[in-house]
Amino acid sequence: MEKRAKDNPWLLKTPPQTADYQMYVDSKDGKEIIVCTVGTTVLHYDYRCLADLHAMLKHHGDWMELGSKDEKQETTPGTVEHWGRSPDNPVGGWYGLKKGFRGRFGMYVPPLMEALGLAEVEHNARNNRMREK
Repeated sequence: MEKRAKDNPWLLKTPPQTADYQMYVDSKDGKEIIVCTVGTTVLHYDYRCLADLHAMLKHHGDWMELGSKDEKQETTPGTVEHWGRSPDNPVGGWYGLKKGFRGRFGMYVPPLMEALGLAEVEHNARNNRMREK
């Protein structure tokens, strides 16, 4: 799987195509992470989320709603966001690593999966979904 560094990040748009952001791979405390920069906000996700989400989508076998939510908001079961913080996922909880900014997994990770050729993502104004490619 392609990895990009800080000097050559992926330039992405949110699923509704309303905001630009960038992502790159780095390491922190000996762990590979995805650094996501949205304006002045910086989020971190566990790098293994890409392979884990791809495997889950493949097993799911159909479209899945993204369901993006901030960290403090309740998620809807059956959405990508819910899975990204569920005790039932392969890491047993949050793929988001930066306290206070662990949410929005369903907003920022799916476009990277699409850029890597691992998933299809809808680009509607609301209620977007994704599926394994």
